[in-house]
Amino acid sequence: MANFLANQEDVKLTIPKAETNDGVTFYILEVQIASHKWTVKHRYSEFAELHDILVMDHCVEKDILPPKKLIGNKSEAFIEKRRVALESYINSIYTYLKKIMPLPLAKFLELHVYEIFFLLQSLASNFFTNGVNLLQDPEGHTFEVIQMHAISERLKQPRPLLEVTDKKYDFSHVLDFTSHLKKLTVMGTSSAFGTSNIYPSTLNIEFTSFKNVSHLTIDNYPVDKIYHMGNLRDTVEVLKVHNAKLRNIVELTMCEEVHKHISSANDSHVWLKVTQLDLSDNQIEVIDEAIKLLPHIESLILNNNRLKEISNVTLLPRLSQLHLASNNFTTLPENLYTKLGQIVYIDLSRNNLTSLASFSKLYCLEGLDVSCNRIEDIQEVKHLGGLPCLESLRLTGNPVSTIIDYRVKVLEPFGKRAADIHLDNEKPDQKELDTVSVLQALRIAREGKSPTYSTSEAPLFSAEIPIV
Repeated sequence: MANFLANQEDVKLTIPKAETNDGVTFYILEVQIASHKWTVKHRYSEFAELHDILVMDHCVEKDILPPKKLIGNKSEAFIEKRRVALESYINSIYTYLKKIMPLPLAKFLELHVYEIFFLLQSLASNFFTNGVNLLQDPEGHTFEVIQMHAISERLKQPRPLLEVTDKKYDFSHVLDFTSHLKKLTVMGTSSAFGTSNIYPSTLNIEFTSFKNVSHLTIDNYPVDKIYHMGNLRDTVEVLKVHNAKLRNIVELTMCEEVHKHISSANDSHVWLKVTQLDLSDNQIEVIDEAIKLLPHIESLILNNNRLKEISNVTLLPRLSQLHLASNNFTTLPENLYTKLGQIVYIDLSRNNLTSLASFSKLYCLEGLDVSCNRIEDIQEVKHLGGLPCLESLRLTGNPVSTIIDYRVKVLEPFGKRAADIHLDNEKPDQKELDTVSVLQALRIAREGKSPTYSTSEAPLFSAEIPIV
């Protein structure tokens, strides 16, 4: 990221070309500070507006701006002549004003977008004016990686590099805002930032100024570029990391460490309050042992990864919801109940499962989503019929969902509980329940034995919609 204050003598301003769109001519100004560069488009009128300000406030010579021309100002020869003159003009005023770099000139060059000091001034001004309202936003606040990097670089400096006369631009407003923020999103990108050659994915960041964050989302940014988590491990309750190309969980839990081995983890690596962990849209192939560094997880979301098996979840004693949609599951172990005995909800949609047998002993299960798998045999549903707590079942998108009377055949194994089952997000109507009762009676007759019930149970074939 550009650092103007450290490279005032290594600044190049050029206008290599002009572009005309719909009769309007823009001059392409290229700004380069050391190795960082970007382009800015300006009309001649914008140069003139800047010039008027600089003449009034900074005693810039009035006659150095190329003059206006009302007739013939669209010709290629004139545009080229003006381009050369404007390049000379912008370099002249930079040479004259670079020691003080007035804010109007800095904004004209878009230093407030690509350069550390002026970007922080822009943030400070925004938080000074709108900070209270931004902190009250229920969605929290999103920082771009380039902004996070600027904050991180400023925190390395023992004092301001340049005196700020207007206190609304003071860095203290940034620190005050970050220290009170509850919901933080860090948004990166895999491409260059804006029109620059700055790639946010290569910039290092830290979080020491964020003291009270309870919800942290990191999107499209490699977590190995984080060199200090601050006290986030003590405050974050909901942690989401997407599109970070994570291959395993230890890369996140020990992101600041050079050598990321669970054997070298200690109490400082434990995330004390995280109850929801969402690592969707990564490249995770296994739930590794580092999951134990988040011991209080209740909801684990690993959608759209590369998982083939469920491992190490017994290290999460409070786990109740597991989301594994869009992975690479083809089978599940018969002893799944030993790993997920207390699980309440499972989402294994958009995988390649062919059987439901592994779910047969998950007696705490209330919701199961196995939509868009490869389940073909209606008899597989019998493995779910004995789950006493199951209320929600999604099977849509499987081959089995295309058979005749699909819904009633799925509901029939649930007996008198058929009326309680939300199948594919829809409760059965009375007609379906009547058909279920008939199927149950036929099955009983076919098996040649009568059902047995406790004194408190109604007959299987009396399933009805409860009267409210």
